[in-house]
Amino acid sequence: MNKITPSILAKSLLIEPSQLYVRDLQKVTEYYESIVGLDVLERGSGQVVLGHDELPVLKLIARPEFPNSSVKNAGLFHNAILYQSRSALARAVYRILQQAAWSFEGSADHLVSEAFYFHDPENNGLELYFDRPRSEWKWSNGSVAMDTLYLSPQQYLSAHLESEGVTDKKLGHVHLRVGDVGMAREFYVNALGFDATLDLGSALFVSVGGYHHHMAMNTWFSQGASRRDPALGLGEVRLALPNDGSIERLIARLDGKGIVYEMTPRGLVVNDPWNNQLLLAVD
Repeated sequence: MNKITPSILAKSLLIEPSQLYVRDLQKVTEYYESIVGLDVLERGSGQVVLGHDELPVLKLIARPEFPNSSVKNAGLFHNAILYQSRSALARAVYRILQQAAWSFEGSADHLVSEAFYFHDPENNGLELYFDRPRSEWKWSNGSVAMDTLYLSPQQYLSAHLESEGVTDKKLGHVHLRVGDVGMAREFYVNALGFDATLDLGSALFVSVGGYHHHMAMNTWFSQGASRRDPALGLGEVRLALPNDGSIERLIARLDGKGIVYEMTPRGLVVNDPWNNQLLLAVD
């Protein structure tokens, strides 16, 4: 018997892969492959899929005709790659600092995770992070405690660079720029069925299954942004759902709210209020 309520998106999901429209496919591919350390899983005409151990993380699509995207516009804030050990994260961070120090933006202890921030050659945001054990996460009234505390890159590398640990990595979450957090909550929580895990007023974090966040939306630079036109940067976010009636429940919610979507052979395609496109498909 299915005990998942109609208002819930799913008990689990995977984000794979996040799509980026890029101007210089070769240059951006080299950054993610040679510097970040992802593997090229597929290479076709005008596109490259990168990931780890056959699990897609990013799909780069050449769109040289597209204009640049501004941080004031809706779109991608960052893609976030989750590492399964501190040592693997430290090695990735060290490699980037050695080969592309220009791309480093900062680091932070978020209480639930330890994160390092970069940008690729076309200024697409990138987070590399490690999750602390879930037993260390603090919850209160359905909200998870997160913060942005100082994390020394030097001390982190010194402590973890030479240690052993699993090397697995995957796309952990996608963080978007939007124009209004209240509208984001209405769409992502009330319509799609995500759980809100933290609402800062200027940023909303959402997930399924008790994760700290699978997606986030902020207005830190983009407050009041309108619907985006096609541009470099974010293409499509793919959410792989379990075969537990998630799509059927989602369709019922979208129909009930009059939200336009399209059923395609790949899955359900829907745009948020700022034209950020999501593909929801059964895994």
